[in-house]
Amino acid sequence: MAWSTREIAELAGTSLRAVRHYHDVGLLAEPERRSNGYKQYGVAHLVRLLRIKRLTDLGFSLSQIAEMGEADDHPEEALRTLDAELATTIERLQRARVELGLILRQSMPTDLPAEFAPAAKTKLSDADRSLVVVMSRVLGPQGVQAYSDMLQDMPPDPMSAEFDALPADADDAACQDLAERTAPFVRELYRDFPGLHAANVDAPSGKRFAQETMGKAIIDLYNPAQIKVLVRREQLLAENPLPLPEDGETP
Repeated sequence: MAWSTREIAELAGTSLRAVRHYHDVGLLAEPERRSNGYKQYGVAHLVRLLRIKRLTDLGFSLSQIAEMGEADDHPEEALRTLDAELATTIERLQRARVELGLILRQSMPTDLPAEFAPAAKTKLSDADRSLVVVMSRVLGPQGVQAYSDMLQDMPPDPMSAEFDALPADADDAACQDLAERTAPFVRELYRDFPGLHAANVDAPSGKRFAQETMGKAIIDLYNPAQIKVLVRREQLLAENPLPLPEDGETP
């Protein structure tokens, strides 16, 4: 029995392009040719092609199939490895579906982690929201939870609109004044949400990397006057710091 390339592709339920690609990468041996130059495939080619298709349908890559060789025995180790990979993929997809469901039900933004999204939708400016996106990538679970708790429950910031509208060329006196008026609000946040004191402690790439990354983000997201306010406000807070909470103690 001999088949043409088109016929064997149809029998195997694949495409001409796939058959030719399997030849190119060495997965399928080239058949003999008829006197007219056309390829003629036999049963062995069909069996091999069906095996390749079966393995690709299961999720094996062509490189993995090549490593198995042409033996028809049961590739137990490869199957177990693939099964573990599929289990991980299924778990990731299930988590994604949970988040998608939450996003669809609550019309939440897609660029923020689920922990931040409900509060961020109404409480954050565009710049603050972008900063939170960066924070979500450099903070660990403890830090993300600390900021999430704050965003969920913090009171309205009476100076946020003024800060957002601060022109880039605002003079030093205006920046100093705004820093002095916003410092008490931030101090209250640190008192009410003590986890903020150690938000960088479990950063995956280290505390220094998290601080440097967020510092770069602040420079990109806020104008020069706003940055002056943030810097001066941190100086004011450092001059009269809250006592750090001890383990198990809330200030």
